[in-house]
Amino acid sequence: MPTRDHRLATPSKNYRYSAKVQVAIDVDTRLVIATGDAHPGNRNDCTVRRDSGIEQELAGRPVMADGGYQGNPEVIMPYRKPRDGSDLPDWKEDLNAGHSKIRARVEHALARMKCWKILRD
Repeated sequence: MPTRDHRLATPSKNYRYSAKVQVAIDVDTRLVIATGDAHPGNRNDCTVRRDSGIEQELAGRPVMADGGYQGNPEVIMPYRKPRDGSDLPDWKEDLNAGHSKIRARVEHALARMKCWKILRD
């Protein structure tokens, strides 16, 4: 999330200052159900998830995430293509399609939140 507050934010590749915040959104209602503590924008997603405290708030709930959370067995991620370049089986492709439809709803809610001036300041 781009921010003007430089106390916590760090410059990214495009020289914009940003902070990283973990936000959990209910897919059905599109409401925020949990947030974690803010961290500098150059931190890894897995590190921020572990250190922000959101992991404890969401304990026992199914959590879907993008492919940046490798190594977290608690998170449901899309299947990746094998390293040999072969295609995924059809059942994995179908699960990935369903995963992306759900994630699109969450990403739209996050995009609306990023427009709020109060979050940038």
